[in-house]
Amino acid sequence: MQYYNDQDIAAAGFVTNSDAATHLTLLTAEQLEQRLNDISAVDQAWIKRQSFSAKPGEVAFLQSGDALVGWDGNDNVASLGHLPMRLPEGDYQLSHPISNLQAVGWGLGAYQFDRYKDVKRAPARLMVTANLSLDDIMHKVAATQLARDLINTPSQDMAPSHLEAETHALAKRFGAALTVTVGEELLDKDCGAIHAVGRAATDAPRLMDLTWGDEQHPRITVIGKGVTFDSGGLNIKPGAGMRLMKKDMGGAAIAMGLSYLIMAQNLPVRLRLLLPAAENAISGNAFRPGDILHTHKGLTVEIDNTDAEGRLLLCDALSIASEDEPQLIIDYATLTGAARVAVGTEIAAMFCNDKALANQISDSGDSVDDAVWPLPLHSGYNHMLSSKVADLVNSAASGFAGASTAALFLQRFINDKTPWLHFDVMAFNTRSRPGRPEGGEAMALRAVYHYLEKTYGHT
Repeated sequence: MQYYNDQDIAAAGFVTNSDAATHLTLLTAEQLEQRLNDISAVDQAWIKRQSFSAKPGEVAFLQSGDALVGWDGNDNVASLGHLPMRLPEGDYQLSHPISNLQAVGWGLGAYQFDRYKDVKRAPARLMVTANLSLDDIMHKVAATQLARDLINTPSQDMAPSHLEAETHALAKRFGAALTVTVGEELLDKDCGAIHAVGRAATDAPRLMDLTWGDEQHPRITVIGKGVTFDSGGLNIKPGAGMRLMKKDMGGAAIAMGLSYLIMAQNLPVRLRLLLPAAENAISGNAFRPGDILHTHKGLTVEIDNTDAEGRLLLCDALSIASEDEPQLIIDYATLTGAARVAVGTEIAAMFCNDKALANQISDSGDSVDDAVWPLPLHSGYNHMLSSKVADLVNSAASGFAGASTAALFLQRFINDKTPWLHFDVMAFNTRSRPGRPEGGEAMALRAVYHYLEKTYGHT
């Protein structure tokens, strides 16, 4: 089934047929040297005037109107990702076959967030030729666009109830079932951690539970941290630390994007999507340092820091996910600054309780240019989560190994026999790169999907 129309195709920077497409040729520096011997003196002069040396990112137009594009020779998102907003508006066609990944890069580079401000121009459009799969390209681009749009939307329009509405729209689009537990109902389901994080906000905390697919297919559960704004709670963040906290629901956005892609591609799995959502706000009933929360698994958690709230949403969701023993649990979260210190803002930190699975995800990330990097689930650090009055604390007193101790906290809430992937991500591009404009980003989405597609195949 096709989930897009001609307008969607154009907005993603593509066209399926064109009689007036400008031809583009990708060239490495070595290929340019050979090309110069075969072109006219006029075109040689044109290239020289434009100081074109075929470095990645460079573009030079020839007398005919066709263009040369600098390239490093790699099959990646960056090959074409800079062109939709670099080239003049119009239709373009590559003079030689390209890969689906390169075409996806073009679509990712065409993204513009236009909810609050009109865009200045439309992206250039790439003609999708017969050797490419338009469905595959459009679904991957649309999944990323969904995640980016959700992350880029400010919290005034992306409170827990708004995130619920987006989840309803996703479920309706693909005929999925959805149940939502809101406010005090969370306590009836023993989700005391989710409730505590969001109880101080005017928009109540909630848990979205979406299911899709044949019940006989392998069960895959995807979870996303949905803190729609993080003030830090009573351990309030400084202003600079709060500035980008609209993106603290980035885990939920990526989980939704991955779920979109699984359903759009009709992957033969039984999908479950769990989205715990809350605003970590401050009021008279906000949860406090020293409070002890009762979680879904039955473990008690002493609050060391109210700004370590994301793991409290996830712990209840992970416990629920573990009950039906799925083949794989995947969670995404903008969880720790420590992960950013370890791998920077452009790589997804990955924790996994199965080394073979971790290696496969790393390989998948390399294959689709979606960088992930494994960090250790070092059990020796569990002592840092000890509490004298509860089963564990939510945040280690020491600043050392912060990403690992956060992951170890989450690990306490899953079944040890269930393969589990935890991604601690920035979910935001702090600078613009080809195919990756500044703003919300669906980190580790394509890497995980590539693995799922290889493992479970298509119907």
